[in-house]
Amino acid sequence: MRKVIYSIVFISVAAILSIFICNNIVSGSTDEFTYNDPALIPETKTGLLLGTSKYLKNGDENLYFQNRIAAAVDLFKSGKIKFIVVSGDNSKTTYDEPTDMKHALIEKGIDSTKIFLDYAGFRTYDSMVRFKEIFGQTEGIVVSQQFHNERAIYIGQKLGIKLYGYNAKDVSKYYGFKTMLREKFARVKVMVDFLIGTDPKFLGDKIEIK
Repeated sequence: MRKVIYSIVFISVAAILSIFICNNIVSGSTDEFTYNDPALIPETKTGLLLGTSKYLKNGDENLYFQNRIAAAVDLFKSGKIKFIVVSGDNSKTTYDEPTDMKHALIEKGIDSTKIFLDYAGFRTYDSMVRFKEIFGQTEGIVVSQQFHNERAIYIGQKLGIKLYGYNAKDVSKYYGFKTMLREKFARVKVMVDFLIGTDPKFLGDKIEIK
């Protein structure tokens, strides 16, 4: 019984340390590349808008979605990017993050010819790999909330992509509690992905942005 207790304690401590270390590595190596003011961020050809659902499971509008759209529009209209790649989950015919985001961008005045869709951005890791391998981008600005931008930039750095992050407005701690908790584990998963050499679920034909 004592051995079992020791094992549980050891595993718990190891898990907590892993989360703490991975979180610090990601934040520490990327924080200087994220911006809250579009006037300060370097200009690049392409922005990468990371997908999320338009609505929550209870039917309410998703503030993460709304705030990311607003940030992408600000970035585009400030002249910091010329094109937007929207990368999200379209694993089901009834669920289409990229198309929902494209429609929202168009409603805000973005030219549809400046928007490219990545339907296989099932995870942030997949989105970053595909941004380089499918869309041919080795530099860009990621658009999401800061915690998400940090992880995306870290992945991009490991892939040899020069990235900056434009931080969309965050949500309240109560509203985003589950998301922030999930983010802690996602940062550990990033380290595992690179350790074992994870490939994205899909690659496919290259798409030229011009």
